[in-house]
Amino acid sequence: METIRDAGIDELMAICGGCLSCATCHVYVDPVSLAKLPPISVDEDDLLDSSEHRTAQSRLSCQIILSEELDGLAASIAPED
Repeated sequence: METIRDAGIDELMAICGGCLSCATCHVYVDPVSLAKLPPISVDEDDLLDSSEHRTAQSRLSCQIILSEELDGLAASIAPED
């Protein structure tokens, strides 16, 4: 989430600032990168359930910790609810 915001992409709301209390940093992660992410937490899953735009590729960008293994991760910002 911070990387997206630091890149000047302002379409990502991220209202809670990464505190896992909203779903305004909802993104769709490409399938290759998605397979490298840790399993979704119960809290993240619950927040994503509130989105009418949730898909199998949905994650909250505030919960994605970037690492070398995720180099090249591609994600697109989900529509606002």
